[in-house]
Amino acid sequence: MIRRYTLEEVPAVAAELLEQFGPGRVYALEGDLGAGKTTLVAEMCRQLGVETPTSSPTFSIVNEYPAGDRTIYHMDAYRLKDIYEALDAGLEELFAEEQPTIFVEWPAVIQPILPTDVVYLRLSHAPDGGAHRELTISTGYPTPSDEQ
Repeated sequence: MIRRYTLEEVPAVAAELLEQFGPGRVYALEGDLGAGKTTLVAEMCRQLGVETPTSSPTFSIVNEYPAGDRTIYHMDAYRLKDIYEALDAGLEELFAEEQPTIFVEWPAVIQPILPTDVVYLRLSHAPDGGAHRELTISTGYPTPSDEQ
C-alpha cells in the first residue's frame, strides 16, 4: 500500500497508521535522510499520549517515552555495526515485552530480532519532487521484491 502526503498531513497519516495497526506494535521505518521518519514517529508518539518532546535517538540508540501506563521506545539502529552489537546492548529484550510499542529507524541491521508481524514504513520523497512524500506500508519481513 502506498500513501502520498504532504508534511501538513502527517497528523492524519499517523492517525491512519495507529487506527489500522494500533499501539503495541513494532514499526520499522526506512528511508533516505530527510524523508520524514523522525517527524512521523514524533507525531505517532504524540497521538499515543507522549507529552514530552521527542527526538532522534541517533546517538543514544534508544529513547524511552512515558505514555500513560505504557512506555514507548524509539530506536535508531543506524550506528549499530552488526546484530551482535544490538544483542550486546540488550535490544532484543525490548521486543520480548508484551505488546511493545517500538519505532525503529534504520532497522536493517536488527532485522533478525524484529517480530515477524513488524510494520514496515518506507518513506521517500515523491518522484515528482515538491513537498510530497510517499509512504509504502507492508507487514512482516520484506521479501527481496519489497526491498529497495
